Amino acid sequence: MARVRKIDNADLKRFAKSSKKNQPKEVKIFFLIVCEGEKTEPNYFRKFKGKFGNIIFEVDCEGKGYNTLQVVEEAIKIRNKNPNKYNRVWAVFDKDSFSDKDFNAAITKAKNGNIGCAWSNEAFELWYLLHFQYRNTSMSRNDYKREIEKEVNKKIANFRYTKNSTEMYDILQEYQEQAIANAEKLSNSYDNRKFAAHNPRTQVYELVKQLTGKDSILIEEIKKKFE
Repeated sequence: MARVRKIDNADLKRFAKSSKKNQPKEVKIFFLIVCEGEKTEPNYFRKFKGKFGNIIFEVDCEGKGYNTLQVVEEAIKIRNKNPNKYNRVWAVFDKDSFSDKDFNAAITKAKNGNIGCAWSNEAFELWYLLHFQYRNTSMSRNDYKREIEKEVNKKIANFRYTKNSTEMYDILQEYQEQAIANAEKLSNSYDNRKFAAHNPRTQVYELVKQLTGKDSILIEEIKKKFE
């Protein structure tokens, strides 16, 4: 069970405080996150479950071990079986060794299916590294591992990164704003839709912004629930 934490966000705090006078009931925002990885990504995203005032963020996160297209298809399938349950549905996958055609097709399918797509090229570990440094040159997965270990060891002695770690959210949380800024800057550096060639790039920051109440569209949706 993921631990409950407070979300430090001024907009949510204001909405929650103003709503108490007229609508004391709780408002829940439900996320479905379907991941390609079976443990690494779910272990990270399950930590985002949180509560702030009357607002509760619930996260259903599933690690399937599927390929890129299958992850998107599974997210759509689960959403369609529960059409009124989820406020936001996301697919999370990496480029890795998947073909350029399948990778680009998965991103297009997610968009056409109204599914959020937190993809990374080439690996999810890019998101971790961006908490510490801006990186706009491609790297292998092993290079990411070494760089993450080097950065974290500046804070925690004898740290060794493992893919299935349950510690990464807690280690990275204080650097989250920097990661969002770095990932957004990196994303904006590309001006075409040849996503498989966008290496390095990660859209995980878009999902994290929603999970932490920093997405303006989701904030407006929350406001309407209090009206």
